[in-house]
Amino acid sequence: MPTPLVLPRLSWGAVGRPTALLAHGLGSDAALMWRLGTALADAGWSAVAVDLRGHGDAPRALDYTLAAYGADLGATRPDDGGPWDAVIGHSLGGAAVTIAAAEDAAWTRRLVLIDPAILLADRDRETVRASQEQAFADPTVEAVRAEHPDWHPVDVELKARATRRASRWAIEQTSAQNTTWDVRPEAAALSVPTHIIGADPTVFSIFTGALAAEVLQNPVVTMSVVSDAGHSPHRDRPDATVAELLAALA
Repeated sequence: MPTPLVLPRLSWGAVGRPTALLAHGLGSDAALMWRLGTALADAGWSAVAVDLRGHGDAPRALDYTLAAYGADLGATRPDDGGPWDAVIGHSLGGAAVTIAAAEDAAWTRRLVLIDPAILLADRDRETVRASQEQAFADPTVEAVRAEHPDWHPVDVELKARATRRASRWAIEQTSAQNTTWDVRPEAAALSVPTHIIGADPTVFSIFTGALAAEVLQNPVVTMSVVSDAGHSPHRDRPDATVAELLAALA
């Protein structure tokens, strides 16, 4: 297992409540989990989001394998050192928390994965690469707003900022160092209750079809889909995504 990095944190909600960890996707940062963090705090949780390695204020490194991302998250614990009551991961974050939970069944009591990058086929890898190149080519609020006119202004602002704060080299290496992007064995090994909030495949989803059917063979895994939402349901359809998240944690 790679040597873990200490990841910077943002927090929502008072201490002494059930604890939830939020892990963002490629090219994002902890602040972009604000909608889920505030919803969890309002529902009585203490939520913590982290910047993944190479993103935001997190340390830079040479290793950007999925195993390294997973090791960082697996070493991230609540202040009391116990297990998380819930861990929520989007896209890359979903893959990384799957690795961490499969490695240590006592790390969290449950998982919620949002359109997780469990397996990236060549088509999906090319879509992700093109999206990241577009973001770095014009990391402005205006460009993000033009690409996502329905997003909340805070999401637009924070997405532009996240791109400027991320290491472009780290983003590129995340693709280059994971020539085989496949955490299906770890998903099959999950032993904690796991709910997947999927994107709408008629819009765009990286977790659908045969892949979803395969992962759902694990009896601890369930799934729902947010209609009319693309790969980032918490930004495309935040109210519906929050409702799915809270239902999964009820």
